[in-house]
Amino acid sequence: MQSFRTEIENPVVEKDILDLEKRIRAFKEGTVDEEKFRSLRLARGVYGQRQQGVQMIRIKLPYGKVTSNQLLRICDVSDEYSTGRLHITTRQDIQIHYVDLERTPELWAQLEKDKVTLREACGNTVRNVTASETAGIDVDEPFDVSPYAQAVFEYFLRNPIGQEMGRKFKVSFSATNQDTGLSYMHDLGFIAKVENAERGFKVMLAGGLGSQPRHADVLYDFLAADKIVPLMEGVIRVFDRYGERKSRAKARMKFLLKDIGLDGFKALLEEEQEAIPNKSYPIDYEGYPKSVIADIATPVVTTNNTEAYEQWKSTNVIAQKQEGFVAIGIKVLLGDFYTDKARLLAKLVQDYAAGEIRLSLRQNILIPHVKIELLPFFYQELHKLGFAEVGYNKALDITACPGTDTCNLGIASSTGIAVELEQVIKEEYPQYIKNTDVVIKISGCMNACGQHNMAHIGFQGMSIRTEDKLVAPALQVLLGGGNFGNGKARFADKVVKIPSKHGPQALRLILDDYEANGAGLKFEDYYQAKGEHYFYDFLKPLTNTDNLTQDDFIDWGNSEKYKKEIGIGECAGVIVDLIATLFLESQEKIENAQEALKEEKWAASIYYAYQSMVNSAKALLTAEKTKTNTHASIIKDFDKLFVENDKVNFDGSFADIVLQLNKNKPSKHFAFNYLNDAKRVLEQLQAYRQLDLEHV
Repeated sequence: MQSFRTEIENPVVEKDILDLEKRIRAFKEGTVDEEKFRSLRLARGVYGQRQQGVQMIRIKLPYGKVTSNQLLRICDVSDEYSTGRLHITTRQDIQIHYVDLERTPELWAQLEKDKVTLREACGNTVRNVTASETAGIDVDEPFDVSPYAQAVFEYFLRNPIGQEMGRKFKVSFSATNQDTGLSYMHDLGFIAKVENAERGFKVMLAGGLGSQPRHADVLYDFLAADKIVPLMEGVIRVFDRYGERKSRAKARMKFLLKDIGLDGFKALLEEEQEAIPNKSYPIDYEGYPKSVIADIATPVVTTNNTEAYEQWKSTNVIAQKQEGFVAIGIKVLLGDFYTDKARLLAKLVQDYAAGEIRLSLRQNILIPHVKIELLPFFYQELHKLGFAEVGYNKALDITACPGTDTCNLGIASSTGIAVELEQVIKEEYPQYIKNTDVVIKISGCMNACGQHNMAHIGFQGMSIRTEDKLVAPALQVLLGGGNFGNGKARFADKVVKIPSKHGPQALRLILDDYEANGAGLKFEDYYQAKGEHYFYDFLKPLTNTDNLTQDDFIDWGNSEKYKKEIGIGECAGVIVDLIATLFLESQEKIENAQEALKEEKWAASIYYAYQSMVNSAKALLTAEKTKTNTHASIIKDFDKLFVENDKVNFDGSFADIVLQLNKNKPSKHFAFNYLNDAKRVLEQLQAYRQLDLEHV
């Protein structure tokens, strides 16, 4: 692993990668608990696959922006360490699969040569910051949200407040009131606004998908742009302390809001204000890199199929606010494309556009800054690559997660049914190739990575049991979701559960009825007018499992009989002392706090010290088999079980020591004293643990 050490310019990144290599070695040797190792590697973008012994690597690409050089670097990495397939996610990341765990540090080092990171692409962290793919070129945008998304990404990357939360935290930026960044389904969603000539955002809080989707609350109708980073820091601090940690099913922000309400959350947010280092955080949007357009003569092109070219222009070309330029949408089936084509695409946009692409929330590619006169040439070149399929962001453009192809949590195939449904639309409903009023999304399980419960027509992978106890792949059909703009939306209703092989017929019945009875309404209005029971009645015959054939027990895209199973995870390490591991982590956090203190990062040092104290308390509570669901409960229960019973003696309560955190400004003086408090807590609690073991 030493060969790449000197090739990384950033010492922070170098340390991160070498630490991953060290932890992998410790895990293989059995000195690090599997659960703890999992947490660390996930925060470095390394995710277990359904297939044993290999990993999925998630490459974090803020707001989907990728330069030509970065795309070429990703291609190099995929060819060297993976299979050459690139998968675009619904969060504007790129994933590569079938990677050897031990090669992930060197893979990461290669990516960092072009400033591409894996850090916090997975795990209980601030995930990739997403945004409208048209940000910066949208004819309706009040301003470009890209600099703000970039600033949020940079501020929270490696920030200690967001490294070990109870669950993941998702953020989005929408360029316009159309809310194409989907603010309403994020932990924090920002919609660009201008009031009295000042830039700012409408702020949405605590949305989410999954088995219990929740529409986000409006936290602010308008918040000045220089306040969004301090706000997000406060929100994360509250979530980190009060959010659920034990039960993953209840550990998202939406459940915390459900429990304490918006007013309760605002009160906790107010308590954190003293600890937040920046009351204002101006973002230098004027210093954001400007796109440099390639200056090249227009190639002479003869278009042989004028009809196909015109149809492509009508569905795949988007007007830009920059005069004389357009953006080109590339419809990427299932979000999968390959390095041979990706390299040629990177070269094309480098030579004839601005040398960048944007990945979209619908798993597609957008090429901005194309001169209008170059459209015939781009069509010709994209057609050669197989990237000129019509229907970008239209009904034909179906979103689907990987499902049972590679995901541990997949219950039924989402990619197989997606291919089949697209074929049905192409062959039987060609009028929908240009339709923007029908959005179809598919997920392989209830976690909604395919965002099925916000679609007009959604499908969720499930299983179904027949009367004679045979198990077949199934689909939950959801209808009526919709994005109404400006943070307002509706989640789809679960209408009926059918065998997967009945999925195409379900789509036919729905579209046929829409054609006959839609009366020109948008799909979500048509659904509301008819009501859930109306659709249940005409789809109900498809639920019948009495006459299933052998083919019905084989999932889409598969040749073997369906078997419901959770994918195989990584091999387990040997059992280690969990309490000793927790104390070891507390010591590591103290070392991090000391390092931050040397670098004069007072707020970071304070937060590391806070984490050390809570972690130390968690160690003793774990030894007593006491629940440790939230940081707040750990602090409270430690006082109750240890301090009030005089098992551990402090000058005051444990809460008094720990919660100095949000009662003091992050100064050098306080950071130094707070770190010393954390050291004393660790020493005292370790001593108590040692005495306890000696008396066993």
